Amino acid sequence: MRDLQLPGRSVVMGRNGAAATSHHLSTLTALEILRRGGNAADAAIAACAVQCVVEPGSTGIGGDNFVLFAPAGTDLAKGGKVYGLNGSGRAPKGLTADFLLQQGMKEIGLTSVHAVTIPGAVDSWCKLNQRFGSMPLAELLQPAIQHAENGFAVTERVATDWARNEGKLKADANSARAWLKDGRAPKAGEVFRQPEHAKVFREIAAKGRDGFYTSWVAEDIVEYLRSLGGTHALEDFATQEAFWVDPIMTRYRGVDVLEIPPNGVGITTLLMLNILSGFDLSKYDPVGVERFHIEAEATRLAFQMRDAYVADPAFAEVPVEKILSASFADELRSRIDMKKAMPVLGPAGATTYRDTVYISVVDEKGNACSFINSLFWPYGTGLSSPKTGVLLQNRGAGFRVDPTHPNCVAPHKRPLHTIIPAMALKDGKPWLCFGVMGGGFQPVGQSHVLTNIIDYGMNVQEAIDCARGFYQMNRFEAERGIREDVLKGLAALGHPIHMAEMPHGGGQAIMIDAENGVLQAGSDPRKDGCALAY
Repeated sequence: MRDLQLPGRSVVMGRNGAAATSHHLSTLTALEILRRGGNAADAAIAACAVQCVVEPGSTGIGGDNFVLFAPAGTDLAKGGKVYGLNGSGRAPKGLTADFLLQQGMKEIGLTSVHAVTIPGAVDSWCKLNQRFGSMPLAELLQPAIQHAENGFAVTERVATDWARNEGKLKADANSARAWLKDGRAPKAGEVFRQPEHAKVFREIAAKGRDGFYTSWVAEDIVEYLRSLGGTHALEDFATQEAFWVDPIMTRYRGVDVLEIPPNGVGITTLLMLNILSGFDLSKYDPVGVERFHIEAEATRLAFQMRDAYVADPAFAEVPVEKILSASFADELRSRIDMKKAMPVLGPAGATTYRDTVYISVVDEKGNACSFINSLFWPYGTGLSSPKTGVLLQNRGAGFRVDPTHPNCVAPHKRPLHTIIPAMALKDGKPWLCFGVMGGGFQPVGQSHVLTNIIDYGMNVQEAIDCARGFYQMNRFEAERGIREDVLKGLAALGHPIHMAEMPHGGGQAIMIDAENGVLQAGSDPRKDGCALAY
């Protein structure tokens, strides 16, 4: 491996034990659940519930959830399998493209009531708990309830994100009351309490999914959304259901990489890896011109595919087999010229400030859980109902309002979805349980971290720390860690350069060394995360 001059963070190692990576409070929660005999699924649910309280801009029970779960002993060569869970919410039954077009709406705005798809997270947690959990859901929610009722100290990164979105929260009277302190965003170090949120968690703890989807909680949310002109109905909540899926997969340098199939955009990661597989990245500087040029061009090509094809397969044909074929990757790769950037192709990605939380847990028995939960953009729509304080996602903004497009909004349809948990297997066995947050950046982040490990021999922490760039909106958005001479070299190839206002995403990963019984974990310094093991 080259001398990378990376930030000094140590890798967390666990021997014959368990590991978890996420926000520091949720990671502590995960380890406590594991120590009490819970497994990876239990720990991930409990940790995420805590994050819904302590990191409200990034996630919440008003959002969605995707999971990849590998039971202990999983071996594809012996008939084992990794299970995928799609917990994305549907559009209301009453919402159609014609309805929006008649109102002069050619797109769904980020704070529009029509951007609120039915929250899928709670049902997804319940399904994961029922199938693979070992502890009662009510017990798993207790740490979140205690943090909401008794309060928590706001961390610096969370305070920064809160302040950036103060205006959004002020725009909704319910959110201003529930999510601001004396009319302003809470500051780092201040204690914040959420009694309304605690009541909702207690309802879910007592009644399971019905405590959210068929109780006073759903009634309050629906009544408020309809008062704003939404088409939401109680039936939409009562019928919301997560479902199990078979992951899609590609092989990169002998490693099998698994993703949730569309409507998720994990297929974008797999296509990027297929394109990158035709280059010997290891001969280039990992933070040099050639590596970033290849990655940027692969991003542009893969995102063009995403924008053209990814949709809810129950409503539109998504040619997964074609997209993942070697011939498709070969054809796209042939367009990459090492001496110059491709002509403008159209937008690759979209504005990056979408927030998500990703949690990776591997328990002492070997169960591995790759778990992601999101409100889409920070604080979702910024809307919350009067009695619940539940912030509602704006995932519906991911729809098109174009009847000719496969991702056009339609009743009970799921939008193109950016949250993508990942898992990589060696010799048919789980090897890397990982994810990289950051909205549209996620396929790029996953590809970047994985190639850092496979092509450059970095450990998981080095791979996560390594400087990132994202080609989006027809420009290369560079983190400050990329050298000036590299930026000049990329500009000379024809890449418009823009310095990223905030870091790109945030990653968590656990590497499983089955031979030595060791877990190697890393967490991104770009977020308030940490990695812990015992």
